[in-house]
Amino acid sequence: MRIIHCADLHLDSKMSSNFNNEQATRRRLEILNTFENMIRFAVENQVKVIIIAGDLFDTCEYVHKKIKDRVIDNIKNNPQIDFLYLKGNHDTSDYFEQIALQIPNLKLFGKYIKSYNYDNVCISGVEFSEEIMAEYYNINLDENKFNIFVMHGQESSAFSNNGEEIINLTALKNKNIDYLALGHIHKYKFEKLDDRGYYCYSGCLEGRGFDECGEKGFVLLEVNENSFKHGFISNSARTFYEVDVYLKDIENENDIYKNILENVKDIDGKNIVKVNLFGEIEENIDIDTDYLSQKLSQDFYFVKIKDKTTVKIDYDLYKNDVSLKGEFVRLLENLDIEDEKKSKIISTGIKALLGKEF
Repeated sequence: MRIIHCADLHLDSKMSSNFNNEQATRRRLEILNTFENMIRFAVENQVKVIIIAGDLFDTCEYVHKKIKDRVIDNIKNNPQIDFLYLKGNHDTSDYFEQIALQIPNLKLFGKYIKSYNYDNVCISGVEFSEEIMAEYYNINLDENKFNIFVMHGQESSAFSNNGEEIINLTALKNKNIDYLALGHIHKYKFEKLDDRGYYCYSGCLEGRGFDECGEKGFVLLEVNENSFKHGFISNSARTFYEVDVYLKDIENENDIYKNILENVKDIDGKNIVKVNLFGEIEENIDIDTDYLSQKLSQDFYFVKIKDKTTVKIDYDLYKNDVSLKGEFVRLLENLDIEDEKKSKIISTGIKALLGKEF
């Protein structure tokens, strides 16, 4: 029996922190297309169940109707696949509860443990609630079955008393769980739970920002009697990359551009890149991040550049400099602050004195 485990799609996210309106709209549709591509993969590979471990939508009540309709149509049009859905912390409405009775292959979990059986496979799950600790102790799984348990929250070795959505891994040990299917963390992770089972975060299907860099996708499980194989399937339309570029012996802005190109040459142009510039550069070299981003945007879907360089200051040159700039540098030299911070202040001050943007 083949099963897909996915989570944290956050369909219809705004994604306005990095993209303009046109790019954000395109990315929202791309994420929906990736969800549909996963279902197409499921059909082609005879997958019986798709587990969605929370946060299918970003904030359900604000999702456009056409997005919800496409999700429902995909479920209805594939009756041979059961969609087992567990709400996450972003799924704040009861939208699915209202329509689940009309769609036989859409099956939900709730605030109390619920199970669905497929021959020797039992898939159980429970949403986060204030009573969640009690539900841990109610877990009673048949040791003779292959048991999958679905939850959404942050892994921990203890319970939380401040309302946080915590998955207490210690409390879930020795409960006959073979595979703990988790959502909430947007990066793939697969580790031992106890002597019998494993826990896994499938990660998100698509990155939405530079805090979600790297390959994204879903997990494919193949269960045979009481054993299983699992594999991570990367299927995102685009990937976020964050690249650190350390500048050295730079004479002009063109040298900076060449340095960046050398560091991003192996990244496919369809992807989304953030470049962090580090290093100590001469004070007369002006780094125009907007200009560099515009040049690089011809090579990538989206580029963002952050200038984290410091200015190389030769204080001896300013000892006898009779100018406002010289007076400013001498003043900063004698302040009791760390060198990196001092360099940033001097860099900003010199740009201001020269009438440059900073």
